[in-house]
Amino acid sequence: MRFLSLQSHVAYGYVGNRAAAFPLQRLGHEVWAVNTVEFSNHTGYGAWRGRAASAEQVAEIVQGVEALGQFARCDGLLTGYVGDAALADVVLDTARRVRAANPRAVWCCDPVLGDIDTGIYVKPGIDAFFRDRAIPAADLVTPNHFELEHLTGRTVSTMGEALAAARTLLKGPRLALITSLRRADASADTIEMVAVTPDAAWRVATPMIGFEIAPNGTGDAVAALFTAHWIAGDDVADALGRAASSIFAVLEATEAMGERELQLVAAQDRLVAPPRLFAAEKL
Repeated sequence: MRFLSLQSHVAYGYVGNRAAAFPLQRLGHEVWAVNTVEFSNHTGYGAWRGRAASAEQVAEIVQGVEALGQFARCDGLLTGYVGDAALADVVLDTARRVRAANPRAVWCCDPVLGDIDTGIYVKPGIDAFFRDRAIPAADLVTPNHFELEHLTGRTVSTMGEALAAARTLLKGPRLALITSLRRADASADTIEMVAVTPDAAWRVATPMIGFEIAPNGTGDAVAALFTAHWIAGDDVADALGRAASSIFAVLEATEAMGERELQLVAAQDRLVAPPRLFAAEKL
């Protein structure tokens, strides 16, 4: 399959396009990566170099790919970190252009806002962009636990609350994937991912790995993997189980190697053929 991916880029480490592109390529898919920022490393280190790409530059690159006639062959659009309001407009325009060329293309919108450990780390107004403009136009939305609560204005501490909150986002999208759920009524040594449609839901749980500093980019990789598997098979449970099994294998290898960054390259064979498989259960 072929994916257009508008996300951040770092020279060192794996977040944004660096976390999404290689897993997709290792599965045999093409990725047209358009970088919304060019940083030395992700901002979790506290210091970094580089700058955000201008909205004009991102738009020009998108239009250049379009001019090659490739959008008619685009199976999926992946979007993530949005640095400012001008870039937000480019994201929406890109989705419009892709869908005009291929109405079957799936838009996975990852509403990157922050995380439980960091709080919100985007500019003011970006949350409103995702809530009011991007998510209603997308096919799939992939918030983490923090983003689900922030976007919906709800506290999520039980499975029932998670499902109810996720369904408030389905005013356009066919599916919501909660990429990390830590609820009070679940075992403390597991972490869950939950896929939610208007009338069904599936859950997969994997062991919590005790990182001193948890790797960034996990949600970016999961969103890409799940999207690819979902498009390929149109089976939510299968896509959820495959994505969870692959990312757990990578995280397990990352912890064993004592690394802070996702070891996507070192663990690439385990990503494709995870040694431990986790099946999704229907709720």
